[in-house]
Formats: sequence, C-alpha cells, structure tokens
Amino acid sequence: MLRIFSQMDNKIRYNDFGCFLAKHFPFKVQKISVNAGFTCPNRDGSKGYGGCTYCNNQTFNPEYCRTEKSVRQQLEEGKEFFSRKYPEMKYLAYFQAYTNTYAELEKLKAMYEEALSVDGVVGLVIGTRPDCMPDSLLDYLEEINGRTFLLVEYGIESTNDVTLKRINRGHDFACTADAVRRTVSRGIMTGGHVILGLPGEDNDMIIRQAKDISSLPLTTLKMHQLQLIKGTRMAHEYDECPEDFHLYSAEEYIDLVLDYIEHLRPDLVLERFISQSPRDLLIAPDWGLKNHEFTAKLKKRMIERDSYQGKKLVNI
Repeated sequence: MLRIFSQMDNKIRYNDFGCFLAKHFPFKVQKISVNAGFTCPNRDGSKGYGGCTYCNNQTFNPEYCRTEKSVRQQLEEGKEFFSRKYPEMKYLAYFQAYTNTYAELEKLKAMYEEALSVDGVVGLVIGTRPDCMPDSLLDYLEEINGRTFLLVEYGIESTNDVTLKRINRGHDFACTADAVRRTVSRGIMTGGHVILGLPGEDNDMIIRQAKDISSLPLTTLKMHQLQLIKGTRMAHEYDECPEDFHLYSAEEYIDLVLDYIEHLRPDLVLERFISQSPRDLLIAPDWGLKNHEFTAKLKKRMIERDSYQGKKLVNI
C-alpha cells in the first residue's frame, strides 16, 4: 500500500481539508451556507414522511439563512459577516439545508447561477441525497464544473442498509454508490457525509464501514458524531429505548475516529470529525468542545497512538 503519512511526521497525519483548498485556490476561501427552501423526498411523501429520524435542519442554519431571503441576499449577508475580519476573503456558496438538487432543473439552474453571479463567489458546494441526482442535472453540473469550482456532497450517513432503513433515509447503499460513481464519471469532485454512532451500529461495524467508504471514488469525507436533537424522531426513540444508543464520551469518540481513519485510503480528504449543534437544541452528547478544540485533542491522541490515515488499510 502506498504510504503517504510518515510515522515520524507529527504535523501531517491525515489528509486535511485546508490543504486541499490551498491546492485549488491562491487565496483564502470560506463557505457561506444558503437555505434555498428545498425539502426532501422522505419528507414530502414521495418516499416517506418525517425526514431522517436524526435531522433538525435548524442545527446548521446560520441566522442569515432564511428562505424568505433570496440566494443573493443570503450570500451578501454572509459576506458582510466574514469580510469584517478577512476583507480579502473569497467564498463558496454552500447549498446546505435539506436536499439541494430536489427541484425542477430550471429552478436549480436559476439558483446556482444566481449564487455564481455574486461578487467574490468562486464556486459551489451542493449538499444532496444520492437518490436526487438525475442524469439531466449531471449534464448541467458537468458544464458548471468546466467553468468554476464545484463539489457535490452526498449524505451517505451509513453503508448499512438496515441502519438506513431504521433512520428513514429512503434509499440503500447501492443507490449511494451509484450516485457517487455517476457524479465522479463526469469529472466532478464528490464528497460524502457519515454519522458515527447511529443506533444499532457498534464499533466493529463502524470501522468496517471505512472499507466501504474507501471503495467509493470520493474526494472528501465529513464525519460527525451522533447527536440527539430536540424535536427529532430519534430523540423520542432515545426516550423510549435508551439502551439502543451508545452516546460516546469525547475520549471514546476520538479513539473511534482514529480507528476509522486508519482504515481509510490516504488520499481521501477529511473535512471534519465532529458537528456542533446549538446548545438550546442539543440533548446529548454535550462535550463543551469547539471544533478546533476537538481537532487539537484528536491530533494529540494521534501522536500518542502513532496513528495516521490509512495505517490499517488493506487492499480494496
């Protein structure tokens, strides 16, 4: 196996997203979230109701992300916030909330082009589901990819079909693999999200998942811990059957993440390890750690364990 990360290198032990961006841009870039008013097929009845059992989109919508505002207005307000500290910053329009390819093609084109027309926006990041990527949209995204930075992010969440059914995703892992491969075949960089610690998945299952993720031609990966959020079906399930859940301590989760990334291929770009939800919505686990504080602890633990990305990866 090609070994990218040296055991002796205490600075670079995993493929960092910041370094990835630096390869694509000669300036600093920042994502600005956009809420374009989409829904999901497992919310509107086409594939189910209620959405994913863990999901409350309020947990990742900044204050300026309001659907009554245009795409342009949300981006301009986001720019105003960041430019106070970084006046030379450029931006990626991040279509984040719900399923950002779940609409008629002409509506999607209008929203994406509106975002790209905003001064200082140098690319798009589009979050979506693997069952919402028709070939007609890929034709258009392939054209966009030829003229600007584009990253399509799929909510994978788990590679286990039993888990996907339990959390009401409305698709299986085969659907995910197909969407990722079709997107990559168009030359489009493709990312994935996974949740570590979903009910019914123990440490061994989670670590085995890393092999499935490594088999996909993903460019980037986001990991985050299972969080129980007020107002979700999963929070109700936890109240009813807490024994079905293992809520990791920060230290347990760090070791789980390291076990996981040791089984990931070394060229996969790791964008994040945790997600932070508003305290007023979070039930558990509440570690009291900001993202950079958690990452510092993780890096320290990597050195203690002599851990690095791909350390235990076998041929896939």
